[in-house]
Amino acid sequence: MKLLVVCLGNICRSPMGEGILQARIAEAGLDSWVQVDSAGTSGHWHAGRGPDPRAVACARGHGVDISAQRARQLLAEDFEECDLILCADDDNLRDARALAPAGLEARAVLWLPWAGIDGADGVPDPYYGDVRDFETSWALLDAAAQVTVRRLSRRDDSGIIPA
Repeated sequence: MKLLVVCLGNICRSPMGEGILQARIAEAGLDSWVQVDSAGTSGHWHAGRGPDPRAVACARGHGVDISAQRARQLLAEDFEECDLILCADDDNLRDARALAPAGLEARAVLWLPWAGIDGADGVPDPYYGDVRDFETSWALLDAAAQVTVRRLSRRDDSGIIPA
């Protein structure tokens, strides 16, 4: 199973989401069959760059090292290779689905509602904010990661992820 965390430029929310989801998957012992990656829906200008230093610091403060990640662009091929594409907000969901090959659009979901996080439709972009904004995004991503791991833990032999 392969999961892909998607946001705009792949330097703040999605690397933090990838990092916390990988950490939670490893803690649950699911890392032998679940892979996690991240990508950006636009901002190809970030391709090859590491995460924003504030995202790295935030993740590190929670015991997760994302410093080795490198930004990349979401590709149509990702829809073939990934079982689920977890989007940070409505704009990313729209852009991801527009890129999807016909019939694979439903693989892209809005992560927080999919995870059942009440009161939040999207993860706010902390890029123009401060440390508190990164912490707010981290808390939402961590909550979504925890629910995602619980759902993955209940999958059946067909690989279907239950609600």
